[in-house]
Amino acid sequence: MNRLAHESSPYLLQHAANPVDWYPWGDEAFQAAKDRDCPIFLSIGYSACHWCHVMEHESFDNVDIAALMNERFVNIKIDREERPDLDQIYMNSVMAMTGRGGWPMSVFLTHELKPFFSGTYWPPEAKMGMPGFRQILTKISDAWQQRRSDVEGSSGELADIVAKMSQPGGANGSCDEALLHSAMGDLLQAADGTYGGFGSAPKFPHPMDLRLLLRCWKRFNNSDAVHVVKLSCDRMAAGGIYDHLGGGFARYSTDARWLAPHFEKMLYDNGLLTSVYAEAFVATKEPEYERVLRETLDYVLREMTLDSGAFCSAQDADSEGEEGKFFVWSQREVEELLGKEDARIFCSAYDVTTAGNWEAKNILNRPQPLSKVAEEFGITRDELVAKLEPLKLKLFEQRSQRIAPGTDDKVITAWNGMMISGMALMSRVLNEPRYATAAARACDYIWTKMRKDDGRLFHTARHDKPTIDAFLDDYACLIDGLIELHQTTFDEDRLSQAAELADIVLEDFSDDTPGAFFYTPESQATPIARIKDSQDGATPSGNSMLATALLKLSVLTGRTDFRDTAESILSVLESQLRKSPMSGGQALIAIDHLLSPMPDVVIRSASPNMADSKMLAALNTHFHPGLLVAWRGADAPSDQASPINALFESRPAPSNGETAWVCHNGGCLEPVTTVDGLMEQLDSLR
Repeated sequence: MNRLAHESSPYLLQHAANPVDWYPWGDEAFQAAKDRDCPIFLSIGYSACHWCHVMEHESFDNVDIAALMNERFVNIKIDREERPDLDQIYMNSVMAMTGRGGWPMSVFLTHELKPFFSGTYWPPEAKMGMPGFRQILTKISDAWQQRRSDVEGSSGELADIVAKMSQPGGANGSCDEALLHSAMGDLLQAADGTYGGFGSAPKFPHPMDLRLLLRCWKRFNNSDAVHVVKLSCDRMAAGGIYDHLGGGFARYSTDARWLAPHFEKMLYDNGLLTSVYAEAFVATKEPEYERVLRETLDYVLREMTLDSGAFCSAQDADSEGEEGKFFVWSQREVEELLGKEDARIFCSAYDVTTAGNWEAKNILNRPQPLSKVAEEFGITRDELVAKLEPLKLKLFEQRSQRIAPGTDDKVITAWNGMMISGMALMSRVLNEPRYATAAARACDYIWTKMRKDDGRLFHTARHDKPTIDAFLDDYACLIDGLIELHQTTFDEDRLSQAAELADIVLEDFSDDTPGAFFYTPESQATPIARIKDSQDGATPSGNSMLATALLKLSVLTGRTDFRDTAESILSVLESQLRKSPMSGGQALIAIDHLLSPMPDVVIRSASPNMADSKMLAALNTHFHPGLLVAWRGADAPSDQASPINALFESRPAPSNGETAWVCHNGGCLEPVTTVDGLMEQLDSLR
């Protein structure tokens, strides 16, 4: 066993038995490299990464290659999910050198932790135009020994490039509606008109861009925008990227039609896509989205929720050493389990054939509408759905007997925040309180187990042992989750918690110059540059999510400093967004909020029970981007510390029914007492 045996990360523990003498990131490794006068080999990956497992099996478990690594390098292994700050910095070096990125990430460093050669996966020996890892190790070592000045010179140049890439580019600008309209045009041009989504293979879900298009549809009354969202949601839910037996989405598809995923399931994808499908359901009333929402969140509750209530990070792509083995079927397996007649229907619906649709096996997917399959068998679509449900359950139960992929059970604050937001939104959209209860349990875990005595957050925890100071996106996503949970339960303590965290962000992450915030707190050392992340990846950037959350919090609490800070962030990002709108979907969502009335609706009810509110029920089934609600029943206790007391001043509960005040831009419309009156006022604002 190597030094990783003492770590808590499941990914690092996976490598603890490698013959490579791995170090975790830290001073011990840095000093060893100096003492031995050798370069550092840095490997960054994550537990659910298929190609990380491949490189481990081929190279890091290879005794000869490990011996070469140990002889000539100090070798450091990082879990990118534990240290996203380091992942961002060194991914920039990979992008600068190769023009593309990915994991496993492989970077060679000087003693000053500056990169001088970078890549991703390398096979052990040269093949298919790729250099072999063994060859690279030898050449890098030789260069270090024989051409040290060249190595250090190139590392300095690359470090300068990485430092520039770590800051938003361009001058401050004004965010206007033309920026949103231009972004909509770029997204529509990039959209795949056949299979949905954006671009070609490999294809990622782009949840922030889909949510942005829903807002553009509402703002500009553009039917193409909502069509792209609906096509994308339909095709993803029908594709192999969606688990048709167990629910939940895989990380991305290797092809353009969403058939063959890399099978890992990430908490953040499912949290973000829950918000997409919840808003798409409200906007389009498509009943299939309700099924996808329920199946996805039931999967999260069943397989990704710890006893503590917190949500796990990920599930692996591999089981028994094979990618996707847990998820795929042969036609013979299906026939033996269901019987010939039922199997014939199931196989037609889910694209199961003798030849298979992926590596001689079958990934369950629905390439043709169920209505067409039903027509083939002379039954209605509803009858077909009723027939398929018990058949799916049989396959799910049989699949449950297989050896399942591993689960990375560490808790990440930012990713929990994304799932809390999605669950809270879905709970109110579908009037399903158990999902709000689950979101509240996750919030309570983070609040009680992942905060320091001074109120500052930790980034991650495993087995109730928190570690690593939280990053900007941890704060931003949890603040947003707390706000969304308040919007579902109207527990005003959640807003107090959100405001407390926002004040910490303003203190710990701000720059002397107003604008974008640093990704790391001032107390945390970072090599090369202190990042200001501004571009979305698979998840929203910390700055864009912070701007979104602060705008919401400003409306509810009346704190203008929150709004001013959000405007300052978005002003810095404006130049980048004009050049590359697909790099900032979440920031553009925030700009849509900024440019909209962002109404708050204050509701006082004669009933103490939120479930009796017809106004809330109506609001939850209509798509009003940026709408925020404050609700109190007749017996609401007086809390002098509530951050939203000002919203309820001089607004007593009625003796019967409900009264609503629609307010925006510092003013309020006449109070209304009917659902129709409320909806008319809201519609008049856009």
